[in-house]
Amino acid sequence: MRRKFFLVVIPGIIIGAVLALVVTAFSSKPTAPEADLLKPVISSQATAADNQIGAAQAVIQKSSTDPRGFNMLASAFMQKSRETGDFSLNARAEEALKNSFRVAPDNFEALKLQAVLKLVYHQFAEALEIAKRIQKINPRDHENYGTIVDAQVELGDYKSAVDNAQIMVDLKPNTASYSRISYLRSLHGDSKGAIEAMNVAISAGNPQNPESIAWCRVHLGDELINDGKFKEGEREYDHALYLFPDYHLALAAKARSRFAAGDTENAIALYKRAIERSPSPEYIANLGDVYAKLGRSDEAQQQYEQVEFIEKLGTSAGTYNNQLALFWANHDIRLDEAITSAEREYATRKDVNTADIYAWCLYKKGRFAEAKTVIDEALRLGTRDSRLLYHAGMIAAATGSNEKGVEYLKQALTINPNFDVLQANVAREKIKALKGG
Repeated sequence: MRRKFFLVVIPGIIIGAVLALVVTAFSSKPTAPEADLLKPVISSQATAADNQIGAAQAVIQKSSTDPRGFNMLASAFMQKSRETGDFSLNARAEEALKNSFRVAPDNFEALKLQAVLKLVYHQFAEALEIAKRIQKINPRDHENYGTIVDAQVELGDYKSAVDNAQIMVDLKPNTASYSRISYLRSLHGDSKGAIEAMNVAISAGNPQNPESIAWCRVHLGDELINDGKFKEGEREYDHALYLFPDYHLALAAKARSRFAAGDTENAIALYKRAIERSPSPEYIANLGDVYAKLGRSDEAQQQYEQVEFIEKLGTSAGTYNNQLALFWANHDIRLDEAITSAEREYATRKDVNTADIYAWCLYKKGRFAEAKTVIDEALRLGTRDSRLLYHAGMIAAATGSNEKGVEYLKQALTINPNFDVLQANVAREKIKALKGG
C-alpha cells in the first residue's frame, strides 16, 4: 500500500491545462493581496506547469477582479507540486484560492479546487463536505466525483467509493476515472483487474500532461510487481522516467526495484535523487534502511535523523503522520508518540492503510489483543499487500495463532520477497522460529 503515502492522494482531477480566456478590456494593476502570487516559482526542475503558472499570472496582471486567473494559478501550483514533490507550492495554491473567493465568493471552480486542496492536506472529511456541496450544484461534474471517491477511500467508506467511481467512469471514461477504478480493484485484492484498468487509464492519457501518465506508469509497475511480474514492473518505472525525467515517485520505485534485485549501488543513487526532489520521510527512511542493511550504521543514522528533523519542522501540517508512525514503529523508537499519532489518524479515518499502521503500533507496544482487532479491520477487503500481511502474521503469532501467523508471513514473502529492506528478513526469521527452526 505504498501509494497511500502520496503527498497527493490518487491523481485524477487533472485540471492543469491552461484554459482559453477572454480577458476584460478593463485591466487593473494587482493590489497587495495578490502581489505575492505574481512572484516566479524557483525550481530546479522545469515542468509543463511553469507555463501554466506564467499564463495564469499574466491573466491576473490584466484583471485582478476576475476569479478565473486565480483559479488557473491555484490549479497550476498544485500541478507543479505534484510534478516536483514541493509541498510548499500548495500554500501558494491556497493563497490563490483565497483571492478567488475574495473577488467572487463561492465561485464554482474555486470550490472544486478547494476540495482537492483539502485532500492534499489530508483533511478528508472537509474535502468530502465541500465536494457534496458541489455535487448539489452540478451532479454531473465528473471531476468532482473524483474528489468524492478519493475522500471516501481515505475515510474507509469503500462501498460508496466504488459506487461513485462507477458513476465517474460512466460520465467520462478517462485517465482520472480508470486510475481510480484500478486503485479500488487493488484494494479489493484484484491485481489483474487493477492492471487492466490502469492500462486503460494510460491509453486514455493526455500527452500534454506527462506527469499524469508517469503517475499511472509507476502504479502500474507496483501492481505488476504485486502480481509477481518484477521485470515488467521495473520497465514501467523506466517508462515513467522516460516520460517525465527525474519524477520522484518513479525514482523511489526504481530504487526499491533495484534493491530487490541486489543492485544496492544504484538503489542508493536513485533514492538520493528522489530525496533531492522530494524529501519524503518514506524515501529518507528507506535509504537509511539500505545503509543499515549494508552495515553502514553512521550513514543510516544520518538518514534517520533527517526523518526526525522533518517531523520537528512540521511543514506538512500532519500529512506525514502515518509515515512517521510507521517509521518509529519499524525502528522501535518513540513508540508512545507513534501510537499517539496513529491513534489520532485512526480516530478520523478508517481506511485499511491507517488501520494497518495503527495495529502495527499497538503490536509494538505489546497491546496484542487490540492489535488483532484492528488488523482484522485492515484485512477486511482482502488486499494483497506484503506489508499488511506481514503485520497480520506477526500479530497472529503474538496472539497465539502460530499457524495463521506462518500463513500470513508466507503470503507476504510470496507476493514480494523483498517487500521491505529490513522487515522482509524479520518475516523470514519469524517463520523459522514459529516452525521450530
